[in-house]
Amino acid sequence: MTALEQMCAALSPLAGGGGRVLAALDGPCASGKTTLAGQAARQLGCPLVHMDDFFLPPARKTPARLAQPGGNVDWERVRDQVLVPLSRGEPARFSPYRCHTGAYGPPVSLSPAPLVLVEGVYALHPALRDFYRLRIFLEAPWPVRCARLLDRGGPELLARFQGEWVPLEDRYFQACRVRDCCQLVLSGQ
Repeated sequence: MTALEQMCAALSPLAGGGGRVLAALDGPCASGKTTLAGQAARQLGCPLVHMDDFFLPPARKTPARLAQPGGNVDWERVRDQVLVPLSRGEPARFSPYRCHTGAYGPPVSLSPAPLVLVEGVYALHPALRDFYRLRIFLEAPWPVRCARLLDRGGPELLARFQGEWVPLEDRYFQACRVRDCCQLVLSGQ
């Protein structure tokens, strides 16, 4: 069974349960989270929220904040603008932060749905994980991830990830025991 089949098999009963269900897919960079979540969201017809829209702007990346495991993401905005309203059956409204421009994009509105999927590193931050009925971890071996990062942006991007983002992610995964809190662990290779 493929990772997509496993994920959809776990999510499908939740989507048709008649309630409001939030699910999260977390895992290291370049493990295939965005691709897998996009495929699952299309197959299940559910909205998809990307944690990349909630990275901290440079002004908020203080040493104290980055010293916190999972502090690289604006988990407060995810909680207050997405998870709390959707869990109450209310619309979510947020402005995605665009790292490449250093600015917030136009506001996005998201109506409540029977199933909403949240994907990305830090989706299972300890302050967020209780909102999710299903918590999924996607892993892939470093050589696979390394090749994907090289394809995305060449040696410069790979070096930046290795020097900056991977250490932050690894500390978050270990300190917050992210994989251990998941009901489903999938392979993204």
